[in-house]
Amino acid sequence: MTRTMLSLALAVALPLGAAVVAPLPAQSQAQDDLAAVNRAIRSITTLKARFTQTDRNGQVQMGRMLLKQPGKIRFQYDGSGLLIVSDGKSLYFIDYDVRQQQRWPIRNSPLGALLDPSRDLARYGTLVQTGDARVVSVDVRDLEHPEYGVINLVFTRKAAAPGGLELYGWVAKDAQGNRTSLRLTDLVYGEAIPDRSFTWRDPRPNARPVR
Repeated sequence: MTRTMLSLALAVALPLGAAVVAPLPAQSQAQDDLAAVNRAIRSITTLKARFTQTDRNGQVQMGRMLLKQPGKIRFQYDGSGLLIVSDGKSLYFIDYDVRQQQRWPIRNSPLGALLDPSRDLARYGTLVQTGDARVVSVDVRDLEHPEYGVINLVFTRKAAAPGGLELYGWVAKDAQGNRTSLRLTDLVYGEAIPDRSFTWRDPRPNARPVR
């Protein structure tokens, strides 16, 4: 996978700034917050949003995100031939400018925390202190597969959002420590999204014209 496509594969992040040192919460509170994040993710049926992505070199890209559970997501980059889309089983990283396509199983991707219904955050998640009671931050990683990387999900408390938590964004980091961050804005929940939104045209020569 090219470096550009690998950065996109990681993404999909938000710069959090310096780490905040704060006392760890009581174990019961941490468990409650992890359970709340789990509920919030599973309560999302559909989500539309704008995103701003920043890679490790500070390059910024913007676009439109569509999410439909279970397992479907689409990142359409503004003014670019780049596309990331999941059909519910695998993530596809597509570059129409160079006519390349790569596939990555959802369970092997940091985004599996959002898209894989079997990913229980009580097992894979660790609460991260933010110093702000309005913000809930969770690191998600599979300790048996460090090569999958880690994703830090950030939520803000909002009563009107599914499960009472609104997804603010995330930071994805690969096994080599490369970070990509993504910030969501203009979130809309629950609007119908047709399944055809998660189809695409294979850019490779001699490939079938429609996926």
